Amino acid sequence: MGGYCVAIVGATGLVGQEFIKVLEQRNFPVAELRLFASDRSAGRRLTFKGEELPVLETSEAGFKGVQLALFSAGAEVSREWAPVAVRAGAVVVDNSAAWRLEPDVPLVVPEVNPEDVTWHRGIIANPNCSTIQMVVAVNPIHRVNRVRRVIVATYQSVSGSGSAALEELRAQTEAVLRGEAVCPSVYPHQIGFNLLPHIDRFYEDGYTKEELKMLQETRKIMHDPELPVSATCVRVPVFIGHSEAVHLELTEPMSPAEAREVLSRAPGVVVLDDPARNVYPMPWDAAGRDDVFVGRIREDKAFQPGLVMWVVADNVRKGAALNAVQIAEELIRRGLL
Repeated sequence: MGGYCVAIVGATGLVGQEFIKVLEQRNFPVAELRLFASDRSAGRRLTFKGEELPVLETSEAGFKGVQLALFSAGAEVSREWAPVAVRAGAVVVDNSAAWRLEPDVPLVVPEVNPEDVTWHRGIIANPNCSTIQMVVAVNPIHRVNRVRRVIVATYQSVSGSGSAALEELRAQTEAVLRGEAVCPSVYPHQIGFNLLPHIDRFYEDGYTKEELKMLQETRKIMHDPELPVSATCVRVPVFIGHSEAVHLELTEPMSPAEAREVLSRAPGVVVLDDPARNVYPMPWDAAGRDDVFVGRIREDKAFQPGLVMWVVADNVRKGAALNAVQIAEELIRRGLL
């Protein structure tokens, strides 16, 4: 059977299971699929194309013969095992933050900078979920009318924190509706019926790590090392799908109609923008979908010239698993896998 020997590290996690689903749905050329996780998850069985496959404990021997390794098991695991996979001959696409800002590691969103896969040295980094959907929407405009400044507020679903956060939101929602007190464990405060302006740890300047990721990663992906980006990242009681209010200061005037035309032709973007009929992107509708959805496109009343838009995507899919598989597909197209 033709195809590649593919490994998934972190196969039992939310993104790991989405990897399996995306590989199957896109008919990725898999000759053999190996599933790896921690010793706690070893022994489980997951289904790929109707076949139950065992989950194995991650080991050096397990990477023998692997050509593509998809990692989503956290930065610590990636730093330990990604080099092992590379030495065994695999190309690693890593979903953690471990390698994203390393100067010799490409950080790739295929709709934006696919050419960067050509200079990898064994590891390609998958960007942060909130960054991915923003650059997919911003870069088409940047290509025709240079963006001089980005202000973004994100409304990020709990799935960005993993399966335990999904269960915490379910449990807290039920408890609040029953009039019971809740005891948070995943987050520092109640997330049910609440908003937390706090994603990842705070730095001395008051920004969080998530917010600085959006600055640093956007600059690297869009090849614009001086682009000012200021983000406020908020966790919201939504199960799947991140939303973002994106404000752009532009070099030249651009009407909303011109922006809609540019975005309607952009790869991976769907424009949903008809306020008169209450048409705009929402996370509920984006869940399970591949595209980045853009709406509420209008002139910015603070930046002149400038635009505002509302950007929504499935953070587990396009913001993680799908983007990684698209990177692998780009490697195949270029004969690099």
